[in-house]
Amino acid sequence: MELFETIKTRRSIRSFSDRPVPAELADKIAEAGTYAATGMNMQSPLIIEISDKTLRDRLSKMNAAVMGRDGDPFYGAPLVFAVIADKNAPTHVYDGSLVIGNMMLAAHALGLGSCWIHRAKEEFESGEGKEILRSLGITGDYEGIGHLVVGYIEGELPEARPRKDGYVVKVR
Repeated sequence: MELFETIKTRRSIRSFSDRPVPAELADKIAEAGTYAATGMNMQSPLIIEISDKTLRDRLSKMNAAVMGRDGDPFYGAPLVFAVIADKNAPTHVYDGSLVIGNMMLAAHALGLGSCWIHRAKEEFESGEGKEILRSLGITGDYEGIGHLVVGYIEGELPEARPRKDGYVVKVR
């Protein structure tokens, strides 16, 4: 898929089939994240790839609790990437955001749907979230930037909404 077409046709997907994402596609998505720009090339983010259903469901439950709701805020997606970033890097939030952006485009280019899910900050600031990181061998002072849920789209790819007037201010 041509780059600009990929950018223009990517949409946030909120309905996924339960078909697992092959590991080789998950690896490509994660690799795209590792090539995101980071401040001073500090590479502050870490990408945690989660296809283990037990951990995926645990994080979903934690995320729902932050919202004060029940249900699955991961929309049934079988693959979740949690992006965290080292708080010691002054650009860590921006770095992690760019990582997620790259991964969203990569998922779309590979024929998969994705959606950025917030509340990773609150999850990984909790005692339970810190314990999850420790259990994965992750130590340090990290902030949750976001989750990227990924899977095969259930239904049709949504159409783009019109872009707002005045989105671009030109000074030439």
